[in-house]
Formats: sequence, C-alpha cells, structure tokens
Amino acid sequence: MKKLLKWIGRFLIKLFLGFLILSLTSVIFYKYVPVPLTPLMVIRWVENLQDEESNPSFEKDWVPEEEIAQEAFQAVYASEDQNFLNHSGFDWEAMKTAWEENQKGRRVRGASTITQQTAKNVFLWPGRNYVRKGLEAYFTLLIEFIWGKERIMEVYLNVIEMGPGIYGIEAASQKYFGKPAARLTKSEAALIAACLPNPRRWSPKNPTNYIRQRQSWIMRQMGNLEALPYGK
Repeated sequence: MKKLLKWIGRFLIKLFLGFLILSLTSVIFYKYVPVPLTPLMVIRWVENLQDEESNPSFEKDWVPEEEIAQEAFQAVYASEDQNFLNHSGFDWEAMKTAWEENQKGRRVRGASTITQQTAKNVFLWPGRNYVRKGLEAYFTLLIEFIWGKERIMEVYLNVIEMGPGIYGIEAASQKYFGKPAARLTKSEAALIAACLPNPRRWSPKNPTNYIRQRQSWIMRQMGNLEALPYGK
C-alpha cells in the first residue's frame, strides 16, 4: 500500500511539473508566434461537421497590430473592458458588482476582462466549472506578466470569435465590410464590437435596433476614453 501511495505521489508531482513546464513554454512561445488555432475553433469545427444543416466554414487571417486600425483596438477596449490599461488581469470592482447583481436575481453580463477572455480562448475550453475557472485565472496571470497589454490585445483581436466560422478582426473586416482591418472606420469597428457578446446571434451585416444602440454607445465611449498607445 505504501509503495502504491508513493507511486501515486510521484506521478502527481511529475504531472504537476509537466503542466507547469508545458504551460509556461506555450505562453512564452505565443508571445512571439501567431496563434494558429484555439480550442474553441476546433470545437466549433467539430460541431459544424456533426450538424448536416450547417456550413463548416473557417475564416481566420492573423495580422500584426500595425495592420489593425486604431479604431478596432479602441472599440473593443470601450465595449469589453474599460479598465484594461489599469488592472492586472482581473477587474475586481466589476466582479463584485456582477456578483451583487446576480445575488439579487438580476441577469448581468459577466465581468471577464479582455485578458481573461484571451487566456480562455487561447489555452482553454468553454465552460464554467471551478477547474476551468482556476486554470483561466492561472493563464490570466501568466499572460499579463509575460505578454503585457499590447500583445494581449493583439492576440485577442486575432483569435476572438466574430461570427459563425469567423475568427479575428481581419476575417471579420473582410467578411462584413470587404476591406482589410487596417482600413476599418470608427463606426465599422464599433459595430463589430457591439456584436461580440454573442457573435453567433448578432451580425454587423444585419444589425438589430439593440445592436445599433450599442454601436452608438460604444462610439461615444471611444471618444471619452484614453486612447490605447498602440495600433495603426
């Protein structure tokens, strides 16, 4: 029995060390190399293959930050995480507010930061269990420390789901406006950002009144917020 327990202990230690080495290596690697695929992309592809009525399209084209309009950075900053430049990966005040509203039975959007969303998209799978949330927190801290804000935003804009089979700002810009992301206008960038809470339901091609209202709100916020110190 003692030998079995020792073997289990050594196995768990090796497993833990292996995870630490693999996760650190992956984060350092993606600091410099474009992210080719994410778990969500693979999951969506498999789902589409299993659905006979769906079209398993896949549109993704990585572009560096200098080929992305400043308006795109500003739009997601204004709509998704206005404390992005100031927090260290977690917006504790937003999380507290969301928790209090949920306790009152009110449905509110989650308080995930752009850093958390990037960590989840690049390294993890969709879900809300404690194991995944714990891993999300771990990767959030890693990319804040190793990547920095500029790289986090660049990766976010290149991997985020922006429609069925559409990933990243370049693919979205080409699909919805027939132009590269470098030439997006303020209103176009705001319209894409307005759909991000549910890009499989809402589309810049056919915006609802609600999406138009969100677009207008985002554009006002873009004018009020401090400009991000990068982007074209």
